[in-house]
Amino acid sequence: MSAGLDETDRFQPRFDSSGLITAIVSDARDNAVLMVAHMNAEALRLTQATGLAHFWSRSRNSLWKKGETSGETLKVTEILTDCDQDVLLVRAEPQGKGAACHTGRRSCFYRRVEGDGLAFVDNDRLFDPKRVY
Repeated sequence: MSAGLDETDRFQPRFDSSGLITAIVSDARDNAVLMVAHMNAEALRLTQATGLAHFWSRSRNSLWKKGETSGETLKVTEILTDCDQDVLLVRAEPQGKGAACHTGRRSCFYRRVEGDGLAFVDNDRLFDPKRVY
């Protein structure tokens, strides 16, 4: 990696061969990691223009505004990029009930790996996904 990209003050996001960049979303209040998603250029543009997080769904192959169905939007407070500009850290304030995960939980990271199993570290749902989706 050239030192120029590491030290530039120009935002030059490096999208992968599929046109996507990884976006880690953290809660602006306490830095908890809420979710990891991907953005294409349009999702990034819409996020910057509206102040609400937009992503690219690889499974649905479509653009989506976070919380459009559930009301659990993410109000972006800042976007940071790593040294080689191929990952974004989106700091946001969860809106609605505060659930970033489609399962109704605050975070998508609600299970801890223990050997070959999983242990729930957060099993509290802020909304019922069966009623929302």
